[in-house]
Amino acid sequence: MQIKNIEGLSVAEIKQLVNQGGKFVIFPYTISIVLATFRRSSSIYFIKPNENTIKYSYGHIGANLLLGWWGLPWGPIYTIGATYKHITGGKNVTGEVLSDLIQNDPEADTTSYAINDFANNENTSNQTYNIPR
Repeated sequence: MQIKNIEGLSVAEIKQLVNQGGKFVIFPYTISIVLATFRRSSSIYFIKPNENTIKYSYGHIGANLLLGWWGLPWGPIYTIGATYKHITGGKNVTGEVLSDLIQNDPEADTTSYAINDFANNENTSNQTYNIPR
């Protein structure tokens, strides 16, 4: 899934912005066609501190309100739920995204994790990782 609005930011800068109140959110929406109702989520958006989520969610709100109601019985139920999520600022997925970004950070110093020693050791049954706290 694509993360939008983080262009040019390093993981360290993103962590700093999250500590200041930034967050990662997704916006659910519903599409219905008579007897079939589909619940979908938008791309992940990074909302910077003191930034309003409405400028990222208005397209999804429109799709939800125009296309979500028509499937019975779940279309109206899912549409109301998705609209509520938009009103409350989207679904917050900051923990999951930040964890993934930190794990895959190319600038991170992983020498203390003993990962390379694990790959080079023939007897791997008693290996432990030295993960700092």
